[in-house]
Amino acid sequence: MRQLTYLKDVVTLKLDREKCTGCGMCLEVCPHEVFKMNTRHAEIRDRDACMECGACSRNCPFEAISVQAGVGCAAAVINAMLGRTDQPCCGPSDSGCSSPAANEKGCCG
Repeated sequence: MRQLTYLKDVVTLKLDREKCTGCGMCLEVCPHEVFKMNTRHAEIRDRDACMECGACSRNCPFEAISVQAGVGCAAAVINAMLGRTDQPCCGPSDSGCSSPAANEKGCCG
């Protein structure tokens, strides 16, 4: 099977620096090391590495992180492997990918 990669610039992850206190919980729970800590707050180190699992937003005690947790691009990868071209993918919209850039390349890049 070929190597699978995430799509660029389609992740719904957002960090509100005003709400972040630098507790570091997001660093602890993120399975892909998306976050890093600066001197006072968390920062997004690699946004495109986010798989939208939602662990960071569910565990942030200050509600500084938001992400549309769900199957994300996993559904697109599975649908593409099964040859399903009529299925929604990569995002919440019914018309397909949530990003114009992703639509240009096709759902799975």
